[in-house]
Amino acid sequence: MAEIQDLSPSILTREDGATIAYHRRDGRAPGVVFLGGFMSDMSGTKALALDAFCASRGQAFVRFDYFGHGRSSGDFAAATVSRWRDDALMVLDRLTVGPQVLVGSSLGGWIMLLAAQARPARVKALVGIATAADATEDLMWAQFPAEVQQRIARDGAARIPLAYSEQGYLITRGLIEDGRRHLVTRSPIAFAGPVRLLHGMRDADVPWQRSLTLADCLAAVDVRITLVKDGDHRLSRDIDLALLMQTLAELL
Repeated sequence: MAEIQDLSPSILTREDGATIAYHRRDGRAPGVVFLGGFMSDMSGTKALALDAFCASRGQAFVRFDYFGHGRSSGDFAAATVSRWRDDALMVLDRLTVGPQVLVGSSLGGWIMLLAAQARPARVKALVGIATAADATEDLMWAQFPAEVQQRIARDGAARIPLAYSEQGYLITRGLIEDGRRHLVTRSPIAFAGPVRLLHGMRDADVPWQRSLTLADCLAAVDVRITLVKDGDHRLSRDIDLALLMQTLAELL
């Protein structure tokens, strides 16, 4: 696959003046939309690999940055799941035509599910990579020590250490409370299209059992889980990317 250079992005402006940075590739349907993970951006390994893959096939493709991420506007401290979902829906509505395959990585997998529920007629299939459905409640709040929970409740935010970042990440009370309005694994998920879930069994951030829980919640019949025994959370090695492209190619 040809290497993709990450040039200056195009800009989509929301009604409130906030901007969403994106790269769009015109091509044949179904299109592919990549939804990145928490504190990730559209210049990551998987995003660029998917761009190159779609370019090689002449497939339409969009990658973008959420509010408070990458080259999009916004203060991360003001970000919520609602805001990120709305960003994804604006991208889907304004930048794509016809049926789309959504590829969601980690928290992007949760946003992918919310977008599919909101636009069922537009979404052909889903590919989740270490899907972090309900992450703010089950993987953040429920895992925080009582002292951190108390600090978030009292001060409105707390900074949490993160292996991938020296600064850690800021978790706000607003993010946690808003996330509770979008939980998807407490009831059946009304999506009927094909779903593919890829998960590394050495994932230290999102346990692979979360994909089993998600599969059980999905109303879709055509749901397949692929577990990578030595795979980590990112699944960004060459062998992992090859698996992702093979999985996507079968859906396209």
